[in-house]
Amino acid sequence: MISRFEFASDNTAGICPEAMSALTEANAGAAASYGDDGYTARAADLFREVFETDCDVYFVFNGTAANSLALASMCQSYHSVITHDAAHVEVDECGAPQFFSNGVKLLTVPGENGKLSASEVERMVTRRTDIHYPKPKVVSLTLPTELGALYSAAEIAAISELARNRGLKVHVDGARFANALASSGASAKDLSWKAGVDVLCCGGTKIGMGMGEAVVFFDRGISAEFAYRCKQAGQLASKMRFLAAPWAAMLKDGSWIRHAAHANACARRLAGAIRGQPGVSIRHPVEANAVFADLPEAMHARLADRGWHYYRFIGSSARFMCSWATREQDVDRLAADIAEAA
Repeated sequence: MISRFEFASDNTAGICPEAMSALTEANAGAAASYGDDGYTARAADLFREVFETDCDVYFVFNGTAANSLALASMCQSYHSVITHDAAHVEVDECGAPQFFSNGVKLLTVPGENGKLSASEVERMVTRRTDIHYPKPKVVSLTLPTELGALYSAAEIAAISELARNRGLKVHVDGARFANALASSGASAKDLSWKAGVDVLCCGGTKIGMGMGEAVVFFDRGISAEFAYRCKQAGQLASKMRFLAAPWAAMLKDGSWIRHAAHANACARRLAGAIRGQPGVSIRHPVEANAVFADLPEAMHARLADRGWHYYRFIGSSARFMCSWATREQDVDRLAADIAEAA
């Protein structure tokens, strides 16, 4: 059972009931290995239904592998990837994108609330075009961003149009893509292929699965030999059904969106309760399931003494992350302790 004091990450929550039930069902009896089972086929078909297009879908263990292998499939070693300087692929993946792509360079740019702008992408693409510089090949967005902000479909489309005009592909790190859908009300296609996205890494772990991310290729030309990349990288699960079955269950009944919506609502509840407290300010818009708050230094010690767990994140602000398992009463208790400490 998750501690009521736990707001460090949506990774700390357990497996949600729908995913656990799917695992139990998949565990009853034998099934073909390496993805040749009915659960994997069903999950891939459901992704095609949800995104309303004939996409190619692969399942890997974690987000680092999903992002790194997806980027590697889009690049040669002399290419570069344009991304935000706070993006997960830049600051939290231990060089894995460079490793799996044999040295692709990440070119980082700033942007408010973790978002790239078309103008910054244009600046980076055009600042050098000589052969001595790693040739830009991919734009990588994070949705929601590492700072909890959303791109609109129009913003993604503007960056995608620029990328097309410059011969670049578009990748989205969607570790919390369900949170973006739940918050924006947009359809899955509107925030992906219809806006020009070529590859989306869609996160399952943070919405209640034990493990398992989906790499969704809207441009099937990019995924032609992706299965070999997965095998070489140790990401081809022999018992693939245990990665795919939770996806099949949660896509079918919509629980991936319901759980994301609950986490988002808890974040809004917390932000609303602590906004305006003495010494407390909300640093970034609360558009998904994260609250970034600047707190007085003494308050951090008081909250730690009371057992609250959270990260001191970018810029030393507190990051309070809500999950499918976060309870409203725990949000209210945290807000009350912040108020008392203030």
